[in-house]
Amino acid sequence: MYPKVGIGILISREGKILMGMRKGAHGAGSWSPPGGNLDFGEKVEGAAAREVLEEAGLKIKNIKFLTYTNDIFRLEDKHYITLWMTGEYISGEAKIMEPDKCDAWEWFSINNLPSPLFIPLRNLLKNKVKLNDVIF
Repeated sequence: MYPKVGIGILISREGKILMGMRKGAHGAGSWSPPGGNLDFGEKVEGAAAREVLEEAGLKIKNIKFLTYTNDIFRLEDKHYITLWMTGEYISGEAKIMEPDKCDAWEWFSINNLPSPLFIPLRNLLKNKVKLNDVIF
């Protein structure tokens, strides 16, 4: 079995980031920014825009690569390389577009993130990425 490529998107709006309560898949019960799998032949920036629209109904711009994390989900026997992207909010209201995958979307201050956090986001923060430096 080989690692899969995931995308995580940090969307900024008025100094806050969008987080969803995961359900029905690995990381259920944890808070995570929008994200998903990179599809075959897809550009990373395109995957980020697609996932945000599919999951939360939002349009974003200025999508940029931030870093990656190496994420191992031991309980689920899954391994992902997560490509972290940033993007600015353009339009739309965050809503649950995939009720089988997400219970809620909320905007959080980077100084007051919810708990528990999804493993890739915990790994991102362990890598000393300062959200203050990437949130517009």
